[in-house]
Amino acid sequence: MLDKWTECLEKGWLIDAIYTDFEKAFDKVPHQRLISKLHSYKINDVIIEWIVDFLKATNFGVKVNGS
Repeated sequence: MLDKWTECLEKGWLIDAIYTDFEKAFDKVPHQRLISKLHSYKINDVIIEWIVDFLKATNFGVKVNGS
């Protein structure tokens, strides 16, 4: 990605980037409530689907003494 950004900048193009760290946000909010809030704020459905897919693909686990 960095190579593509560099190439674009060398051509004089503009680049917009958004960095997000969802890990902590999703640990503290009930997922269904989050999705409902996003819908109520009229967030784009495609973005909501990305978040729902992320939540479904995320696995949580606990290790104690390596097990």
